[in-house]
Amino acid sequence: MTPNILFQSDTVLVIDKPAGLAVHAGPSGGPSLEAHLPALQMGKRHLPQPAHRLDQDTAGCLVLGRTRPALAELGGYFARGEARKTYWALLVGDLPGESGEVTAPLLKTSTARDGWRMVVDAKGQAARTLWRMLGRAEGLSWVEFRPLTGRTHQLRAHARHLGHPILGDGRYGGGAGAMRLLARRIQLPGIDVTAPVPGHMRAEIARCGG
Repeated sequence: MTPNILFQSDTVLVIDKPAGLAVHAGPSGGPSLEAHLPALQMGKRHLPQPAHRLDQDTAGCLVLGRTRPALAELGGYFARGEARKTYWALLVGDLPGESGEVTAPLLKTSTARDGWRMVVDAKGQAARTLWRMLGRAEGLSWVEFRPLTGRTHQLRAHARHLGHPILGDGRYGGGAGAMRLLARRIQLPGIDVTAPVPGHMRAEIARCGG
């Protein structure tokens, strides 16, 4: 099924990417957004292309450029930090406090046993994330994340650094199952789009008062 379109203009699409759908086809195969691009072309000369990254297991707002000039312009917004991204996540355990900022540099590391991941390391790239508590339930915290930088796996690694990994994020200690991370809102010049809460997060957000 083609992902739902949340916003459409002559030059830009914002789609609701399902969790589990990779943005780019990988060497091991599996479903990817690339297979759906012809259905999203809708008369344009070129296939739409994603303007930024979104992890395979993250649901929510993904921005695509429908023309080459639009894609270049969108890429500039993301590169200059002019795109405001808001995420919702369900974290394992009771995160203390109501808001805060994680300032922890991230470095990519790899082992034969566990594969690659991002770790907090002084030799890594600077990474900053704002967080705000939205609700709590026993053993669970519902938080809003706003990344101020765009490092790979930034929210996942920063959640682990807080001692409360994202629920379902097996790579960073959050256990098995679907990862509870949603790209909830994207704001760009002239664009403000919000994604609905996916089915695999609704019950737990309701437990937390949402």
